[in-house]
Amino acid sequence: MCGILAIIGKGKDQELVKTLSKRMSHRGPDESDLHVTENGHILSHERLSIIDLHSGRQPIQGSSSAWMIHNGEIYNHQELRDGILKQHVFRTKSDSEVIVHLYEEFGYDFLNKLDGDFAFVVIDGEDYIAGRDPMGVKPLYYGIDERGRMYFASEMKPITDQCKTFSTFPPGHYYTPKTGFVKYYKPEYDDYKKATNELDLKLIRDTLTEATRKRLMSDVPIGVLLSGGLDSSLTSSIASRLLKEKGKKLHSFSIGLDADAPDAKAARKVAEFLGTEHHEVHFTIEQGIEILDKLIWHLETYDVTSVRASTPMYFLSKAITDMGIKVVLSGEGADEIFGGYLYFRNAPSTEDFQQETIERVQKLFTADLLRADKSTMAHGLEARVPFLDKDFLDVAMLIKPEEKQPKTYDGKEKYILRKAFDTPDNPYLPDEVLWRQKEQFSDGVGYNWIDQLIEYCASKVTDEQLDSAKELFSYNTPTTKEAYFYRTIFHKYYPQQSAAETVRKWIPKWQENQDPSGRANAAHVQADVQIAKSNILA
Repeated sequence: MCGILAIIGKGKDQELVKTLSKRMSHRGPDESDLHVTENGHILSHERLSIIDLHSGRQPIQGSSSAWMIHNGEIYNHQELRDGILKQHVFRTKSDSEVIVHLYEEFGYDFLNKLDGDFAFVVIDGEDYIAGRDPMGVKPLYYGIDERGRMYFASEMKPITDQCKTFSTFPPGHYYTPKTGFVKYYKPEYDDYKKATNELDLKLIRDTLTEATRKRLMSDVPIGVLLSGGLDSSLTSSIASRLLKEKGKKLHSFSIGLDADAPDAKAARKVAEFLGTEHHEVHFTIEQGIEILDKLIWHLETYDVTSVRASTPMYFLSKAITDMGIKVVLSGEGADEIFGGYLYFRNAPSTEDFQQETIERVQKLFTADLLRADKSTMAHGLEARVPFLDKDFLDVAMLIKPEEKQPKTYDGKEKYILRKAFDTPDNPYLPDEVLWRQKEQFSDGVGYNWIDQLIEYCASKVTDEQLDSAKELFSYNTPTTKEAYFYRTIFHKYYPQQSAAETVRKWIPKWQENQDPSGRANAAHVQADVQIAKSNILA
């Protein structure tokens, strides 16, 4: 929705702050504004108008001395206005404004009352509070400069050359000068032993439908990212049904190297089945390689999987915003919740399986959510993720893990999610899509993309450079030429140790090949062999 920047402390030049904030202008191309409080603190905002297009400008003042900035969407804002905040006088119709009124009403203890995706700062005199949504759907960083001023920003760009140290603001926490960091989001499922609930397929279907319904809240057109995989196809199907109730048609968008890419073909099939207004975008490997430098500047990460998958998402996002659409639904989170990645098949025990799903959900903000936000917001497009709705997570994460394990169902990943939407009398999807094997997004756009990307990076990095990588990159040292190449681009823009430490390296467990591509898993290789045999026999 936006880009926010707050500086707590006096003496910062306003024109410089405007310049720093403009480094995130891609996040909010519609409006830009800045407010200096009576105490000299500064709030700056780059706005993407989605709710209350005309009066929702930020920073927003509360009923008295408090001011706020916010990035994200508060889905229960009307319920809050009509309920616990009904005595408050609101200045706008923006969903964001409830945050400052909740602060005025409850002090620091209000974040669990918010249902949405958010990063915000409220300043009230010398007091302030900054907070981030439970899963980290919206990015937030914090840092301290040489004079002890505190910074909060949606991206690293405004603060890297201003702060002596900075870091990622932890999801599910708030920060105040009196309390430091406080964890407010404490779901039951954090304890793997609590996952004891019996399987209820209807409850899965109902809660995911409601999660999707919330995320259709908008005063502008909404689309859906449709890869043709299970997660995005289900999101598309649910959204299509909900919009049809209102007499509206869903716009769906897919991308591939060409019309024969695995995802493009599957997405076409889904779009035809659902009757969406479908748009297919293609990109070339050369174009993908050409934008790597700019892409990594936007992403603020050198994580291999994130860069691979963000490239097609970056091109797709530009095509979507060029059509005038500002909001899309996306399928992030399902693989982590339901153990959908192919390596989950190799979990040595049910306990290991459950603990890995919890860790992957908790760490989504370091990879898939970062990619989803920054590759879309590079073009002023907001991505919403129904699978990470709090209520849905409370249902899905507490199901007995045996019900999620692929080996329980002859190796079929995400079986219970598929089965929850397997309704033959009123089908959500064609069977061949509902039961399609997992393809990671970076693979599904066309297998040549990853293969030639690896080859290109190898041509840019010598054996000697890789052998001495530890001398240049002592933290998170790259172990492949592809990783080394991305790291050098990242280092050019974000040379600080603090910047490198915001990136978490992830390697799939329980498989020999350590490449993060889904095709590195033996299960994918075996499936490819079976498909090839079937094609020969046909």
